[in-house]
Amino acid sequence: MKNEKTVGDGVKFERIRRITGYLVGTTDRFNDGKKAEERDRVKHGTEGLNVAK
Repeated sequence: MKNEKTVGDGVKFERIRRITGYLVGTTDRFNDGKKAEERDRVKHGTEGLNVAK
């Protein structure tokens, strides 16, 4: 099954995050305080979840 495709292959997307109450795509315009808040947050993954592959 070499040529098997996954749903969404080749589709570009932009990551949107909610940080300090705002929806943002990038953090390049954040001041040091907001960047520190984002950096210090707990990151959650999908390991252990029943996610279709």
